[in-house]
Amino acid sequence: MFAPHTFTAALVMTILSTICWGSFANTFKITKNFRFELYYWSYAVGIFAISVILALTMGSANHNDQSFLANLHHAAPANLWYAAIGGFIFNIANVLLMAGIEIAGLAVAFPISIGIALVEGVVLSYALQPKGNAVLLGAGVAMAVVAIILIGKAYGQLGGTGKAETKTARVAAASALDSTMRTSSGQDAGAVGARHKPNRKGVVVCVVSGLLMGAFAPFVTRAMTANRPLTPYTVAVLFTLAAFVCCFVFNTILMKRPIVGTPVSFADLVRAPGAYHLVGLLGGFVWGIGTVFNFVAASLVGVAISYAIGQASPMIAAVWGVFVWHEFRGSNTRAKGYLAGMFTAYALALVLIAKAYQAQ
Repeated sequence: MFAPHTFTAALVMTILSTICWGSFANTFKITKNFRFELYYWSYAVGIFAISVILALTMGSANHNDQSFLANLHHAAPANLWYAAIGGFIFNIANVLLMAGIEIAGLAVAFPISIGIALVEGVVLSYALQPKGNAVLLGAGVAMAVVAIILIGKAYGQLGGTGKAETKTARVAAASALDSTMRTSSGQDAGAVGARHKPNRKGVVVCVVSGLLMGAFAPFVTRAMTANRPLTPYTVAVLFTLAAFVCCFVFNTILMKRPIVGTPVSFADLVRAPGAYHLVGLLGGFVWGIGTVFNFVAASLVGVAISYAIGQASPMIAAVWGVFVWHEFRGSNTRAKGYLAGMFTAYALALVLIAKAYQAQ
């Protein structure tokens, strides 16, 4: 199988994974009046399909005992379950995050969910696989959290000058997966972030999402480090397969009993334009490539470091929002200052996390 043999190569793969995780949501943004519960079906097919394609190509290079099919056959059954459980947990977390966005808005949902996930995932993964200098890794994670808070504050400045909006900005941040998304009614993400106010239901949904999002990383770590471990490609296939299977349980429930909005049915899915399904597949391909690259890089640098860099993807999403979707057009000086601080904090986070590996 293909695997990086130098830290530089692994770092490039983790940065590429960050770009993919921060970019896939553009595919949802370009659809109109398409509920996320419906979009998610094509997206889930896409993440599984690209994982299989990469496993049968990059993951099967050299045709040795590390090749995908050979590894799948010889790996310990428990590790297969660890990878699948991680994917099942991730899928619930990701769907809840999208629901949290619709309830509370970007500026409230993202710091709660991704902030919790970033810290929890790195700490638990490092406990299972202590690769890298703990102090530098912790400092890098702290800077990533600062960057997320700053981009959230910038979102909080959009269109809001009142007291309620100011309070919202104090807890604002942006998400790796969805910082460029808009709600199912087709509204721009930036406008949503500025308009929504915190509410108990939205906060609870986002907290649960964050706890689950951070919980999947230790299962991936275990699957890749236990006796007769899985290769990153095998982990990715089982992870995304479980995520797709989870849709038949969790996403089906949400279609009938949505957390927000009216119920939708499979008939609505069938009636959706074919282009929307292709766009959903593309979104799944982009996210899936990022996930495989992140897992592959983790085989050298450890899941904690790879996960930490990957979960800084809100900064990539912010670039899309600023320069492509123009979400900050006409923003005030304070918002621009937050943006500049966000990019600076993110750059420092990358430097610190990279040095954490080199200083071990």
